[in-house]
Amino acid sequence: MTPNNQAFDVQEKLANLEQMLVSNTPNIAELLRIIHRQLHADPALCTLLSEEEISILVRGLKKQTNTVMATKAKAKPKKAMAKMQVGLDL
Repeated sequence: MTPNNQAFDVQEKLANLEQMLVSNTPNIAELLRIIHRQLHADPALCTLLSEEEISILVRGLKKQTNTVMATKAKAKPKKAMAKMQVGLDL
């Protein structure tokens, strides 16, 4: 298969994955496996993916693995100024 055909095939599978995500199809593992094999066989295909296509792949992986990514780290509370003792020499 030529690189253009492989790229088109991966893009087509990503479009199928997006439809499966929208329709809440429970078993997307096989399609993710096929996409992974194709991208692993020809890493140059990864550079041809758009941000939108990468986003579809990540959403599929998140759904399959039931993973939630942190969007923002919680700040740790700072020690109260009252606990700090400052010695003043007068």
